[in-house]
Amino acid sequence: MRYRALGETGLTVSEIGFGCASWWGKKAFDEAQALSLVHAALDHGVTFFDTGAAYSGGEAEPRLGRALRGRALHDVIVATKAGTFHDGRRVARDFRPSAIVASVERSLRNLGMEALPLLQLHGPAVPELNDEMLGALEGLKQRGLVRAIGANSFDPAVIEHIIGLPSFDVVMVDYNVLRPERAGLIDRASSRGKGVLAGMALAMGHANGQVLRLRAPRDVWYALRALKNHRSDIAKGALFGFLGDLPDMTAAQAALAYVLADENVSCAVVGTTRMAHLIENLAASGSTLTPTVLAQIRQAQGLE
Repeated sequence: MRYRALGETGLTVSEIGFGCASWWGKKAFDEAQALSLVHAALDHGVTFFDTGAAYSGGEAEPRLGRALRGRALHDVIVATKAGTFHDGRRVARDFRPSAIVASVERSLRNLGMEALPLLQLHGPAVPELNDEMLGALEGLKQRGLVRAIGANSFDPAVIEHIIGLPSFDVVMVDYNVLRPERAGLIDRASSRGKGVLAGMALAMGHANGQVLRLRAPRDVWYALRALKNHRSDIAKGALFGFLGDLPDMTAAQAALAYVLADENVSCAVVGTTRMAHLIENLAASGSTLTPTVLAQIRQAQGLE
């Protein structure tokens, strides 16, 4: 595993991180399997784990806490998110500064930690990033509860605004072969000293048709979510079928190599519920794409 600086935070992260969300955190997914994936990631050098208070019906955070219990965590960077939560029926939003502080305190209990290496606001709106909010975030740092502050948003306008705010150290954007237009945003964030995390680095399996390969109930769940929320990405992903025919790497590894070819990306975050898929993903660290494959990708993206 290779490692990269997380902007100017002073933190170092594995260039491939593990996303602790979705089916991984749900009670329907066997706890022993879920924990074994985290342990395998640690054993293979992963130091960045991403989760959120609202993820998996609110179950992902405490499950990650149980997975990390008893492990050596000196170099491990756990990131969680605040601003959204699960109310027992659905994901709800609460971006009052007091709610963010309360969310951090709950997350620390769920994770079994005394301080969060990274807190990210989960999908904030620009008006919510007011002086009161910025003051609350700085207060969390001053109390020693949070080391770095970030934001996760797939709205470029929100990320552009955050790039200009000194209080923020990190941004997470949806960067993958289907989102080449994020490269300029990533460059601008990096130039301002922000660490950049690539969320949806595998394009949720759309780039190789993985999301429509139904082998177990979890696959049906992912497929239905994709058909409901990301139908256009399924169509775009069909253009990248050639990634599955490369002689020296899998489609997933090629997709990760594409993301990590951008030196301004600190970490590509991926999640999985299969051990073989995890090992496959981690093997992409340090991989590079040939000029021919890069040209094919650019053509499929409509850039050539």
